[in-house]
Amino acid sequence: MDRKDHDVRDNVERTRFEIDLGDGSFAFADYNLLARAIMFTHTEVPEAHEGKGLGSALIRAGLASARARGLKVIPICPFFAAYMRKHAEEQDLLDDAWRTRFGLKPAEGG
Repeated sequence: MDRKDHDVRDNVERTRFEIDLGDGSFAFADYNLLARAIMFTHTEVPEAHEGKGLGSALIRAGLASARARGLKVIPICPFFAAYMRKHAEEQDLLDDAWRTRFGLKPAEGG
């Protein structure tokens, strides 16, 4: 069953945002926490659970966490980067190097 708001948890010990899929598997977005940024390195959704919005839910949770902590986002993961390209309302979170990659101006005061 598809849900708009999936139960995403920040598993600090494993440095990933994750969704317990209830069948022994997880959808997750790995990250590395840096001094002033969070680097998202890999997002994975098991094939049997693809197309349910789990990857996007993980990204939204990661971005909300970055925003709450005042961190810039470095989207190394191609899925994460594609999401950031499509969602202009979240691009203020991008690290300046990634803003440049996306053809955006550096953040003001950043």
